[in-house]
Amino acid sequence: MTKVHVRGLLLGLTALAASTSLSAQTPDPLAPQGRWSAYQGGSAALPPMGWNSWNAFFTEIDEEKLLGSAQRIVDSGLAQKGYRYINIDDGWWLKRRPRDGKLLIRSEKFPSSLRSGKGDPSFRPLTDKLHAMGLKAGIYSDLGRNSCSQAYSTGEAQLPEGSIAEREVGLYGHIDKDIRLFFADWGFDLIKVDGCGIRAFGEGSAPVKSGKYRMLAPLIDQTSVTRSDVPAVQDLFRQINQSLARHNPDNDYLLSLCVWGSANVRAWGKDYGNISRTSDDITPHWARMLTNYDSAVRRALYAHPGSWNDPDMLFIGQGDFDAQHLTEARSHFALWAMMNAPLLIGADLRKTSQPLMDIFGNADLIAINQDPAGHQAIVAFDSDSLQILVKTLANGDKAVALFNRGLASVDAVLTADHLKFREDSAIALTDLWTGAQSRFTGEQAMTVAPRQTLVFIAKGDRTLANGLYLSEQPGNINPAVDGVTTPAPDPTIFRSIPGWRGTRGAGERPIYAGWGGAQADATPYNQPLTIAGKTYASGIGVLANSRLEIRNDGYGRLTAMVGVDDSAATASHGVRFAVYGDGKLLARTPAARRGEPPKPISVDVKGVALIEMMAQAEDGAVGEMLPVSWGDAALLR
Repeated sequence: MTKVHVRGLLLGLTALAASTSLSAQTPDPLAPQGRWSAYQGGSAALPPMGWNSWNAFFTEIDEEKLLGSAQRIVDSGLAQKGYRYINIDDGWWLKRRPRDGKLLIRSEKFPSSLRSGKGDPSFRPLTDKLHAMGLKAGIYSDLGRNSCSQAYSTGEAQLPEGSIAEREVGLYGHIDKDIRLFFADWGFDLIKVDGCGIRAFGEGSAPVKSGKYRMLAPLIDQTSVTRSDVPAVQDLFRQINQSLARHNPDNDYLLSLCVWGSANVRAWGKDYGNISRTSDDITPHWARMLTNYDSAVRRALYAHPGSWNDPDMLFIGQGDFDAQHLTEARSHFALWAMMNAPLLIGADLRKTSQPLMDIFGNADLIAINQDPAGHQAIVAFDSDSLQILVKTLANGDKAVALFNRGLASVDAVLTADHLKFREDSAIALTDLWTGAQSRFTGEQAMTVAPRQTLVFIAKGDRTLANGLYLSEQPGNINPAVDGVTTPAPDPTIFRSIPGWRGTRGAGERPIYAGWGGAQADATPYNQPLTIAGKTYASGIGVLANSRLEIRNDGYGRLTAMVGVDDSAATASHGVRFAVYGDGKLLARTPAARRGEPPKPISVDVKGVALIEMMAQAEDGAVGEMLPVSWGDAALLR
């Protein structure tokens, strides 16, 4: 047995002993907490907007390119519309100095960092300039010792230089030192933290075999949750959060998690950062956009003010989204707006044509993305050809998008039911691309062209006149425990051809864990919410052994019809439902089993800030066997 294997075995036994000793102290995750547990650090009450250097320049970023795009954002009026983060991605660093571990800037690419010979190069003059322009500044790093460009770049353009130790520019072993440098010393406002350094430098990997890099045992296997060390990855982000809080006493910072949907991050990213990548890198291809979109669109309950799903940056400006493909570019932008995704432009704005700038600047779509209620759109109609997304806005209106995924026109019908509006009252539509206005009652036929996304603001009388269904307000719901004990790949995500690998190998299998998570208006496995033959068009589907946190915005009563969903694999296990308000028990049901009639819940929540809804299985049954439904769950005035 090698020294590495002995050390790994000893570390594993130590970790096992530690976890065993702590098991008796570990709190029951289903016990009421009386507090909102999703991420509240930093400053991301709204999805961030801005620009990132990667899609346009990859590692070949410099000050002129960065400031040129920043100036276009200001001059075009985009800054006034909310685009404020100017983010430097990979390629900025020269090396890490061995004697004190300090990172050095590639100063020939960022000449303002040379302050008349006063000390080491510093990004402070650049961040000061961006701040003076009314903008904010972002920087890039990696969880490991090395960065993504060092793992995967096919050339030497702007890669860190020097010895093996000098090329170790990532956060690993330097978290607090680097975070202090970035924020306290250099004045950055955002950090994007990649994960290639903890995935691509294992024993036998090409970078390590080249002799240029040290081995670091992978913590992430992008194709396998079971081969990923999720607690270790979470611990690294926990350390980053501690340093961010320490060096940003005003709490004005933003943390972007970028581990590409691996390590089951789509379940826990909301608890560790302000935005969390749900997929691998986007490319300027329609099919890849579908993959990234699919990785986030059914995760509405996992995004909230302060912690947003991130299907990657906008690739408008190149390939299938350039000025010759305005239909595709508009769809890309509209879908990101509906999902509350970060609106981070990836184009070289110095050269971007006005029709594309007009897409970035569509004030109505920006307002949808930046709506203060923070509710990600839910999928109201789902098919391989066409989807209808509906998003509840702070003023009670609905944003609705009809998205044609394919290459043939689709004759679609938008109904009042899709919007949760009364079908006997007139509904007013405003087209957010053309400004055209129309009205309908009951339903409206439309034709959606290939790859087109129609987007409207809809005004009408709500089906639920005196409140909102929980599924209309996903931004107020946090699946603190969603019952998933064995994360599984989500089979609903479109499998595109990876641009960096092409058709080599057997193709990309479903890899993004998330199948079985909490859903709005559907079961965790995308079936109708049905209890003893009764189907509910509205409600929350989740697995047993779950705890949902709901922020109460002044409502007085919670109502629901609850039970084990008819799609459950077994009728032998009972589930008890309970509701707590600010940590105090408000209601509890007897055990329910599949096939038994739904049980009503109606509780007074007036004055309650946080509601918690629990579904706990008897006999230790695992959640995957027991989807449960909170049918017609609603908060009433």
